Amino acid sequence: MQPQTNIRARGTASNDAGRFEKLATVQTDDGWDIEEDQPLLRTEVRDEVARSVITYNRSPDLPFDRSINPYRGCEHGCVYCFARPSHAYLGLSAGLDFETRLTARGNAAEVLRKELSARSYKVEPIALGTNTDPYQPVEKERGITRACLEVLRDFNHPIAIVTKGTLIERDLDILAPMAAQRLVRVGISLTTLDAGLSRRMEPRAPSPKRRLEVIRRLTGAGVPVRVMTSPVVPGLTDHELETLLEAGHEAGADTASWIMLRLPREVSALWQDWLAEHEPARAEKVMARLREMHGGRDYDPRWGHRMRGEGEYAELITKRFKVAVKRLGLKVKSEDLRRDLFAKPAQPGDQMSLF
Repeated sequence: MQPQTNIRARGTASNDAGRFEKLATVQTDDGWDIEEDQPLLRTEVRDEVARSVITYNRSPDLPFDRSINPYRGCEHGCVYCFARPSHAYLGLSAGLDFETRLTARGNAAEVLRKELSARSYKVEPIALGTNTDPYQPVEKERGITRACLEVLRDFNHPIAIVTKGTLIERDLDILAPMAAQRLVRVGISLTTLDAGLSRRMEPRAPSPKRRLEVIRRLTGAGVPVRVMTSPVVPGLTDHELETLLEAGHEAGADTASWIMLRLPREVSALWQDWLAEHEPARAEKVMARLREMHGGRDYDPRWGHRMRGEGEYAELITKRFKVAVKRLGLKVKSEDLRRDLFAKPAQPGDQMSLF
């Protein structure tokens, strides 16, 4: 039996067993009506010895074929996070476990250096932060993301970063010189400008105002930034689409993108529980819109469909986005990152050149 805990500032109250677990964890009444203080639910970080860190994919609707995730799970606690179901592969819950029981891949930089040094390695941009945020709070102590960046810098390797985290500002000493060589671009996700709504949906992520400041500081240092209006939540944040794009543009972003709310596997139930608690008056409308775009289902994972949905509402959001980016002068396709600068640095034990 798990003890009752205080789950203040967490994205969900659910901690149902992972879908691969045969036995669910349940609370039981022991018959003693004794009031006890509820301890605050703390974040746990476990270490993993990684055997490989570059993950390859063949998804036809993704703009990259490889990625690195220094951490499993994410303390930001965004209730809508599409990556929550991945925690089930660790035998953990997509709910509270995802945001409180993290895994740190402490040797990631060392393994990355070996993978990039392999004779068979062919350079293409690496995406950093595709599943969980590389600049979530745990990075401040562990520094795994920065260690990986140092390796990528040493190899002149192109990289695309996606984050909500302010800690990326710490690494401007690496990112700015790489940007000057056209080796890096950054995407900052901006879901809403409503600080109260953001705090409820994304309880431990930086505020919208602070994320805009991150865009200003990155672009001020010469790092190109994409404002990612993601996810667009029908009936809840969709009215902010143009305002979000305007705010990102004003902060210095030169490109933009959007993705519709996705509810794969356990995320659907978690999201609907959140709606019932925080937005009961809008819950029916939100889910009706989503199902309208997915043929009556909460989510349809088909390639080319899962990011946007289909139907009149999805087409309307697409048109609004196109009109807004054209008016603001934002691009939708980033400038290609350079691959020709990639070079394997000298390694200890290499034979020195005689000339």
